[in-house]
Amino acid sequence: MKDINPIILLLIILAVAAAIALVAFIIYRVLRPRLKEEKPSDEQILQDEMNRMLQDVDDPEAARQISNYKEDE
Repeated sequence: MKDINPIILLLIILAVAAAIALVAFIIYRVLRPRLKEEKPSDEQILQDEMNRMLQDVDDPEAARQISNYKEDE
C-alpha cells in the first residue's frame, strides 16, 4: 500500500469534520423553529401563581383562625 502524504491525510480529516459540522448545523437550523415553545406572558405567570397561592380554605376552623389572625394584626 502506498504511503499517504500526512498533509493530504490532515486535509481529508478536516474535510470530513467540516462536512459533519455542516450537516449538524443544517439539522439544527431546520429543527430550531419546532423546538421553540411559546412562553407565557408575565401577566399569565403572575395570574397562575396568584391562583396557586390564594386558594380558598375549605376547613371552617382554619378559616376562622385566619380571619382572627387578620383581625389581631
